[in-house]
Amino acid sequence: MKKFQIITSRVIPLPMKDVDTDMIIPAQYLTQTNKEGYGEALFSGLKKQNANFVFNQPQYREAKILLSESNFGCGSSREHAVWALMQAGIEVIIAESYSDIFFNNAAKNGLLLISMHKAAIDAFFKETEKKEGLILTVDLEQQNIRTLAGDSFHFAYDDFRKTCLLNGYEDMDYLLDATKQ
Repeated sequence: MKKFQIITSRVIPLPMKDVDTDMIIPAQYLTQTNKEGYGEALFSGLKKQNANFVFNQPQYREAKILLSESNFGCGSSREHAVWALMQAGIEVIIAESYSDIFFNNAAKNGLLLISMHKAAIDAFFKETEKKEGLILTVDLEQQNIRTLAGDSFHFAYDDFRKTCLLNGYEDMDYLLDATKQ
């Protein structure tokens, strides 16, 4: 797993509740035995249904931060959903809440999930509607999100998962490193 570093990126707005893993990566794409090749199928059903879907818009192609609402990653426990998001370039998701299984799958694969209050999420969505969109800087070490205007938002994050993400550790790497000390 690669080490998490400070990320500054345009934010992809996905104002939806209950984004389930089948929306993220439909089951028909789960035919291989390795982790590669899922990024292109990310949200494929929604992309096909709506030409204006956010992941079809060119201004978000290089974006690394996804903004959504509550219960993101619900549904089946497929780890493929995390792989698809990461292979599409997503490194951070900011939402009100997540499915427990999705949250754990994300942490174990290096995808940072940040939970924030609805008021902050709503304010971020409002900023994404502006012509220039919203650009945020996410600093896991300081556990803060900054806007270009200088606003700062603290977020809570589990110390164990934080250490793993900052050091690029899988769970076993963490244990091996702890035994050296």
